Amino acid sequence: MAVRGTLPRAEIKQIAAATYHQVWWPSVDRVVFEGEHLPVWQDGAGYLAPDTGEVLPTWDEALDDLDTDEDAEPLHVIRFGEQVDVKGVLAGTKDADQCIRYLSKYLTKSLGDGLDSQAQQEHASRFVDALRYEPCSPTCPNWLRYGIQPKNAKAGMAPGRCRSKAHKPEHLGYAGRCVLVSRKWSNKTLTEHKQDRRTWVLEALGQTDQPTHPHRYVWKPVPAGDANVAPLAVRLLRSIRERQRWRAHMAELQARADGQDLSATEGRAA
Repeated sequence: MAVRGTLPRAEIKQIAAATYHQVWWPSVDRVVFEGEHLPVWQDGAGYLAPDTGEVLPTWDEALDDLDTDEDAEPLHVIRFGEQVDVKGVLAGTKDADQCIRYLSKYLTKSLGDGLDSQAQQEHASRFVDALRYEPCSPTCPNWLRYGIQPKNAKAGMAPGRCRSKAHKPEHLGYAGRCVLVSRKWSNKTLTEHKQDRRTWVLEALGQTDQPTHPHRYVWKPVPAGDANVAPLAVRLLRSIRERQRWRAHMAELQARADGQDLSATEGRAA
């Protein structure tokens, strides 16, 4: 995890120790309906118990029951691990470049690898089986298995048939993104960070920070198959080349500035 700022290491460890997230969902310890014995949908009422015809509690009702239960516990709790290795890194140093390479390596490690061995395939299959009936969200049909109507319930729902990415083998329970931006760990918004970078670049180039004209660019969606648009791989390579060119140019400007400062210092010393 990379965090922008200059917080003391001891304080970061205290924050990590005190940080946790709880998911207060109904319990899934007891299976109520399974196999062919499943709730039945009735228009105007929702899902009913197949034997008694009793209307199953809605999602909001299940949460209300959870609030009144003094012995209730969260279904999921996530915390930081015990090991917190905090290192301060200065921009433009070798350590910064090494950290960037390290993060990039492990963000993309094994993303394109397949499950080659039989043991890996069997391990992935066990994951998928375990997640088949695990509720992934308040709207997941798997809540019917535990006697609760999902949020925004509708006809045709059945346990084990959730369409969410969390239940698909290629995601193995993870339905989010590989890289997340946490605004709770930063003292500035993304807009403020962009403005800081813009100001720094303009100062390095010796230009004034003037606002861009709002009608300077016109943005339009590009239709699929447009002959004027290069393939994605080509566009990525062009972006990498352009970024390398910018970086080399900024390094040259920085070297010039350092040389001018050194000459001015030697002149004052003389």
